[in-house]
Amino acid sequence: MALPLRLADHAVFDSFVSAGNEALVATLNDLATGDAGPGCWLWGAAAVGKTHLLQAVCDRAGDLSVYVPLRRLVDAGPDILHGLESRNLICLDDIETVAGKPDWEGALFELCNQVFDANRNMIVAAAMSPRECPITLPDLQSRLLRLPIFKIHPLGDRERVMALQLRARHRGLDLPDETANYLLSRSRRDMASLYGLLDKLDLEALRAKRRLTIPFVKEVMKHL
Repeated sequence: MALPLRLADHAVFDSFVSAGNEALVATLNDLATGDAGPGCWLWGAAAVGKTHLLQAVCDRAGDLSVYVPLRRLVDAGPDILHGLESRNLICLDDIETVAGKPDWEGALFELCNQVFDANRNMIVAAAMSPRECPITLPDLQSRLLRLPIFKIHPLGDRERVMALQLRARHRGLDLPDETANYLLSRSRRDMASLYGLLDKLDLEALRAKRRLTIPFVKEVMKHL
C-alpha cells in the first residue's frame, strides 16, 4: 500500500538550527547517506524539531527512505507497515501513538526484525525515551532499546531568532534582527507557533508587497 505523503518543503537540514544537537544532526546525516547504522531513537518535547529532522533525513536519503507519521495513520491499521522493510531507511514518527495496541506492536516487532536482520536503518521519534514509552510487548521494547538514544534540546532565544531567520531565508524573505526579536516577544515561544506566524506574515507581505518591518508586523498581528 503506497503512503500518500509528501515531505514539507522546508523540512531540510539546511533550515534546521543544530545548536545543542550537533551530535544528533551529524548522526542523522550519516544515516541518510548510508554511512551508519542501525538507526536511532530521538525524543523531546512538542515542537522541538522531531518531525523536521525525520523529514530532513528522508529528503537527504531520497527514494530509498520512507517517512511514516504514525499519529496520522493510526486509524489506517498496521497493514500500512507491510513492505516497508524493502526501504534502506525507515523513519517512524510519534511511535507512542500506537504503543499499547497489540496489533500495531506485533507489526512493529516484525518490521524491526526484518530491518535489523537486513542491516537496514530505522529512526524512531517520540515524546519520551524508549524506556518511558508505553510499549507493552517486551520483545519490541528490547529491539528498540538497541537503537542509540538522543534527546533533542530546545533552542534558546538567540537560536530561536536564528531559526526564524533561517526559515525566512528559505522562503526568500528578509527578516531583520529587530523584527525577529519583536516576534519572539509578542507570540508563543515554541517553534511551531513561531513558524506558523512567520508563514502568515509571509502571505500578508506578498499580498501587500511589504517588507517584514516591525510596523507592518504590528499591523498584521492586530488581525490575527
